[in-house]
Amino acid sequence: MKGKLADDLFPESPKIMDGATFQNIIEYDSYYLIFSDLQAYPRGHSADIRTYEAFLESPCELVLLVVDCTYVTIYCRDKVLLELLHEHSVNAGFTSIEYITDKNDTRTSLKAW
Repeated sequence: MKGKLADDLFPESPKIMDGATFQNIIEYDSYYLIFSDLQAYPRGHSADIRTYEAFLESPCELVLLVVDCTYVTIYCRDKVLLELLHEHSVNAGFTSIEYITDKNDTRTSLKAW
């Protein structure tokens, strides 16, 4: 904000909100994301998963990790949504996009920070 870091987007940690509230927060302003860990759950569920194994065992539907403003990793259960996210990323001009598999996933934690 005016060349300086503003307040945290989500000042309370952990912050739980529904999808419509989240959309309203991020849709109407521009943000410069440095680090972020976001997890999406069906209504009525929540947890703080930290590993891929915990992701597989949880009801978590999507994990979005942003590191150093540049490196974005998405874990998504829904294959159709994952394909749409991939297509959107390509259409938005992102490069170096690849699918994460058991063979190429080197991440040991599902936390960006």
